[in-house]
Amino acid sequence: MKNLKAVLLSSLFTLTTTSLYAQSCDCTKNFEWVKKTFEVNDAGFEYALKQKGNQAYEDHNKRTAEKVKTAKTFTECSSLLYDWLTFFRSGHISIRPINKQEAQQASSNQKSENKYSDWETFPINDKDFKNYLEKGKISDYEGIWETEPYKIGIKKKGNQYIGFIIESGAETWTKGQVKLKMNVSDDKINSIFYKRDHSADESTDIKFIGKNHLQIGDFTLSRVYPKFEDEPQYVQYFKSISADKPYIEKLNETTLYFRIPSFRASEKQKIDSVITANKERILSTENLIIDIRNGTGGSDASYSQILPLIYTNPIRTVGVEYLSTQLNNQRMLDFINKPEYGFDEESKKWAKTSFDRLEQEHGKFVNLNKSVVTTTKYDTIHPYPKNVGIIINQGNGSTDEQFLLAAKQSRKVKLFGTTTFGVLDVSNMYYVPSPCNEFQLGYSLSRSMRIPDFTIDSKGLQPDFYLDRSIPLYEWTEYVSNVLNGK
Repeated sequence: MKNLKAVLLSSLFTLTTTSLYAQSCDCTKNFEWVKKTFEVNDAGFEYALKQKGNQAYEDHNKRTAEKVKTAKTFTECSSLLYDWLTFFRSGHISIRPINKQEAQQASSNQKSENKYSDWETFPINDKDFKNYLEKGKISDYEGIWETEPYKIGIKKKGNQYIGFIIESGAETWTKGQVKLKMNVSDDKINSIFYKRDHSADESTDIKFIGKNHLQIGDFTLSRVYPKFEDEPQYVQYFKSISADKPYIEKLNETTLYFRIPSFRASEKQKIDSVITANKERILSTENLIIDIRNGTGGSDASYSQILPLIYTNPIRTVGVEYLSTQLNNQRMLDFINKPEYGFDEESKKWAKTSFDRLEQEHGKFVNLNKSVVTTTKYDTIHPYPKNVGIIINQGNGSTDEQFLLAAKQSRKVKLFGTTTFGVLDVSNMYYVPSPCNEFQLGYSLSRSMRIPDFTIDSKGLQPDFYLDRSIPLYEWTEYVSNVLNGK
């Protein structure tokens, strides 16, 4: 299963290029190609059609066909094509640019700097501001803060706090430009945070989370200077939520915390290394918390070493069927011929056998396993950990959900958090280039044999313990620990 976050990001990109299409690559022709390719090859097409009806689909096609006639740029067209795909499902679909389009985007974005050259600035140099901060007599919001991809200075001016760019990783913002404003009075506070495109995001929801993090509407700023000693729960939360690699740490005498930011195939070795280094600790500690919040999806192999540690009884997994078409079956040959897939000789033999079988069943769904359900058994049920809490949220989908389906069959496991994203029934993405090689269409090759009795798409998986909004995000880990410890 493919990386969920990457799929969603690539699906929702916005290009700024304004170059006109070549005559042979207009949006109408691109739409016709996407429509035909998806209808013939996507494993979820027929299922979605049964759910929503032919009339709804025809109406959707007519609306899109009219809209694409007026699309003059790739930016406009790509958005319309992606909108057409969302009729079928919310994930495991994609319209993503090929490299030459990314180059055009970079060129266009470079030109866009001039668009905001006359934006309001705050006249103070870095050295003077640092000297001001070092004097120590500053207001609560004043200081140097980070929120990717910016480093922002905040200084008080009258009853207003001005946030200005110190460093920028976005081409639309330059040093010294005013990024935010906060107006503070005795009874109220409000803010304007200017986004990447300089549009204004206004909010009255402004609060500190601990001493070193500031929530302004939907944006979180982390204090760079001056930094204050903070309470452990805040330190733990922001360490975990900003982690880019897996780690294990001791929460208390009876509880370990295992943070896994991603199940991408590239992360498997890192996850396995952390498990190997901490296996003795895991198997001698009463409670284990596994935090996969805001995951990326990825590869089922990435969690394979976790399951034996939390296992109590055989794990039943309902398989998938692959839609056999000439285009879809090409992926099995890709597995064999393209080194980037990393297939060993045994895996290549499987791919060749699968290709041969699929080729005999064009137009049909094919189960490549011997049965609908496979059962996984391990030799050992470890006494520890006794209790396992897995923290989840709406950011978890695809492979994350497949992991949860397996993990929660253990009597030791409970899920904590909010309902997951719900994008698993139609999966195994494949990307094919458009005729003019401008973009890739991403669609799915397989559908779960759980359909229709146990569907997850658009529903998600529900937690055993729902953590509602009265429990702040930074308290989730402590809450789970308390439940596992019987407090």
